[in-house]
Amino acid sequence: MKIGIYGQFYHANAGKYIGQLLELLDRENIEVIIEENFLDLINKNETITKEYNHFRTFEELDNSYDLFFCIGGDGTILKSINYIRNLDIPILGINTGRLGFLATIQKEEIETTIHSILKKEYSVSERSLLQISTNPDNGDGLFGHVALNEIAVSRKNTTSMITVDTWLDDQYLTSYWADGVIISTPTGSTGYSLSCGGPVITPNVSSLIITPIAPHNLNARPLVIKDNTKIKMKVSGREKSYLVSMDSRIATLTNETEITIEKAPYAIKIVELHGDSFLKTLRKKLLWGEDKRN
Repeated sequence: MKIGIYGQFYHANAGKYIGQLLELLDRENIEVIIEENFLDLINKNETITKEYNHFRTFEELDNSYDLFFCIGGDGTILKSINYIRNLDIPILGINTGRLGFLATIQKEEIETTIHSILKKEYSVSERSLLQISTNPDNGDGLFGHVALNEIAVSRKNTTSMITVDTWLDDQYLTSYWADGVIISTPTGSTGYSLSCGGPVITPNVSSLIITPIAPHNLNARPLVIKDNTKIKMKVSGREKSYLVSMDSRIATLTNETEITIEKAPYAIKIVELHGDSFLKTLRKKLLWGEDKRN
């Protein structure tokens, strides 16, 4: 078995868990390849003594990997999908951060769950992705990347609202007068979109969510659409530019730039342990059912 490992940060309280994970994998004779920058952090903190091979870019990964471990929070998983892309490698998140909504296991559970993972006692949840294009082509920093949670347009360098003219499959929808608009996948429905009043959608539903951010028109409500819909947006406002974010990536576009958001042609696979489910995660992470009156 061959496993890739990626992390963005090295938290002081996570060191022992990283060491524990690598020790368990070594004991099982698993081939481990660690992302170059994360391996440097591990070595600097003297977590391990064994030498590991590393990868630097997406081009160095291939479909010979059985699993891809992401150590950190949800942001680490969101960033890792642009390493994985269409290689069809299942992602397993190990949460060493805070909420860790996308994570498969918590850091304290490594020893009790890793053997089940290595014996392939898990299922895979396919998650849809979003991609973006611009007209004219000036989306520097966005092209070639995909988003697992959402793509959002928002105001920049101003407290004034922006106007976001929106079309669905070239049919005019409306003009949102707001701080911005979020286009979310079902996976992202529990993130930014949820905090702006959007609905929670289970990952297996083929849909997207359009959620306005602090709209001035109070009758502007989140809208659920088919995930094969082509969404076109054009922004205007007092400033000459606006922001576009794809999960953790962000770029500045000029007002005359038209953006098109579509479902990516491939999906990402997230590992789920037997006995876990999206509904169980909702109860655990969002504390559903914790009301004492239930």
